[in-house]
Amino acid sequence: MSRVVRNASTALADGGFPYSATVSPGPLIFSAGISPLDADGAIVAAGDVVAQTRRCIENLRIVLTEQGADLGDVAKMTVYVAEHLHPDLEVAWDAVRSGFGDAVPPAMMLGVTVLPYDGQVVEIEAVAAPPVRR
Repeated sequence: MSRVVRNASTALADGGFPYSATVSPGPLIFSAGISPLDADGAIVAAGDVVAQTRRCIENLRIVLTEQGADLGDVAKMTVYVAEHLHPDLEVAWDAVRSGFGDAVPPAMMLGVTVLPYDGQVVEIEAVAAPPVRR
């Protein structure tokens, strides 16, 4: 069972996402920036915001699984999009919502100038609260 409780706000507008998360005591996982790389370290879908967002989520899922967690355990996420148009942020967010389903964590989405790899337009970092192992 997830240790993460996603909280709405009674005073702020319903933006369709939780404004905060509460995590019960236990370990936390802090990811590095998760890039849209394949198993050989090559960028997937150069310049494609949606495909790269999906790949970042899949790579995040792999990292979390290796640590005994899943996407439902993500308590906070930051999505970086290196594009110059607001619609690029919107389609990235739609891909995040699709990838997380009902478990979208509190998140920050940022438009940035450049990301580390040539052709990279999306990167995701996350904090997760895996189940407590007994």
